[in-house]
Amino acid sequence: MDCRNLVEPGALVAHFQAHPPEGFAPVAGLAAPAFEAPFDLLTTADDAFKARLRRLPLYQHWSRWLRVRTGFVGTTVTEYAPLPGAAAAPAASDPPGTQRSAAGFAREVRRVLGGRFRLAIVKDIPQDSPLLSDADNAYARALAQACADEGFLLVEGQALAYVPIDFASIDAYLARLSPSRRQNLRRKLRSRAEVAVQVLPTGSPALDDGRIAAYYALYEGVYAQSEVHFDRLTPAFFSALLRDAEAGGVVFEYRRRSTGALLGWNLCYRHQGRLVDKYIGLAYPDARALNLYFVSWVENLEYALREGLTHYVAGWTDPEVKRSLGARFTFTRHAVYVRQPVLRALARRLVRHFESDRQWHEAT
Repeated sequence: MDCRNLVEPGALVAHFQAHPPEGFAPVAGLAAPAFEAPFDLLTTADDAFKARLRRLPLYQHWSRWLRVRTGFVGTTVTEYAPLPGAAAAPAASDPPGTQRSAAGFAREVRRVLGGRFRLAIVKDIPQDSPLLSDADNAYARALAQACADEGFLLVEGQALAYVPIDFASIDAYLARLSPSRRQNLRRKLRSRAEVAVQVLPTGSPALDDGRIAAYYALYEGVYAQSEVHFDRLTPAFFSALLRDAEAGGVVFEYRRRSTGALLGWNLCYRHQGRLVDKYIGLAYPDARALNLYFVSWVENLEYALREGLTHYVAGWTDPEVKRSLGARFTFTRHAVYVRQPVLRALARRLVRHFESDRQWHEAT
């Protein structure tokens, strides 16, 4: 499938479609990847709003109605929604002989997903991303406007963190941080002496069944500690990723130097001259005690420096921590179609409670 907006290898999309998360299923009939899944409407709500709802009478009885089978355009393994590329066939509503237009695609999503599901979402539409081409950003702007014209609600999405590799050394990178943050990070990095790092390309014979099972167990530990439980990825998905020698994957494996015990792992991809961080597994409580999150951050920056890469793309979670580490941010929007008109009007009044990353960024 020809797609725009990919900052990671297209193989991730293929593996996602072949091995979807638990409870997910691919949806056919669109010119871009799509899936259906159960969706808790409070997944991205701010804490104060969720607390107010939980105090309402009989919440434990009616809250189950907040979980809705939803149709999504996009994936949960790409930074942005893969959207129709230049070679995509035009929609039926596009003029004959033209490329797939943003307006035609918006109408197609409303017809295919909006007609089948009570809730349809085009997730992670980029907003003038510095990681994408001018053409991709222009299409994303046009799609957001076309979705709004079709009755979709535009909701501010999450903050994607990235670090331009425009420094000559880690010391130069550290010098950009405030004195207090630099001192704090240096203190956390003292534990590097206790950690042995091995770098393995995906497809390496060393990534056998036993190692992959150990990695998956650590991924589940991170998933269990996460505040958001949406896409629980499967062992088959990780097995496919870790055995794919063609996708440019790089595994950073961390072990305690004194015992060889596995402390954690981090799967990144070299793509388009960047290092794109995708998945991490951590052995609690040892990984926390050894500040492995911060150790892996600097390890990734050093790798990008050595390899002459232009950016480290650090993902969506923990924006406050990533800002303290010198990350910059770019945002997305979600286009949300609520089929029932009364609920659509209610959603418009409540949208501000689902834009916490943007509000955090504007307040800092």
